[in-house]
Amino acid sequence: MGLEDIRARLAKAEREAGRAPGSVTLVAVSKVQPLARVEAVLEQGQRIFGENKVQEAAGKWPGFRDRFDGVELHLIGPLQSNKSRQAVELFDAIHSLDRPKLARRLADHAQEGGACPDLFIQVNTGEEPQKAGVLPAETDAFVAECRGMDLPIRGLMCIPPVGETPSLHFALLAKIAARNGLAGLSMGMSDDFEQAVALGATHVRVGSAIFGTRSNG
Repeated sequence: MGLEDIRARLAKAEREAGRAPGSVTLVAVSKVQPLARVEAVLEQGQRIFGENKVQEAAGKWPGFRDRFDGVELHLIGPLQSNKSRQAVELFDAIHSLDRPKLARRLADHAQEGGACPDLFIQVNTGEEPQKAGVLPAETDAFVAECRGMDLPIRGLMCIPPVGETPSLHFALLAKIAARNGLAGLSMGMSDDFEQAVALGATHVRVGSAIFGTRSNG
């Protein structure tokens, strides 16, 4: 695989879905990747990256941002409330807003600093007890609660359960987003992003297919 292959597959998926070229944002998931691999992808022109952990991103990205213009960082992993301030300072978008306490923390930071990353609410479409995310039946109320705090909610995110048909979860997420007037849909990963594009994804999160197998984690 590699970045060019993924870009070609994404462009083909956009065409087949009748989507405008470039309408889907490719988030290169760089978590636990060696710096040399990340640098190689930066050298190929990729500028939007996804990280799972605040501390790892804080150690990795300031140096790259000094050397490469236009880097955009997206937090795609769970965010602990006590790391929220650092996340607001470091990331351009957070895809894992999943509970009222975190929403209140982010709203406080936004008021203090005058800015907030773009936010996606994580929806637990499979209603899996071990997985983070707002339950589908509770999402409308949570969207309204976040908007009441003046948070910049751009869309929804989901991670379909392993072993289930991803497209069913993508379709559910799109339906919830549409009825809440949300344009952003962060859904689809290395194995299923074409299906996600066909169902309206605006952001796809691709890691191993770009970088190769992760070194650990």
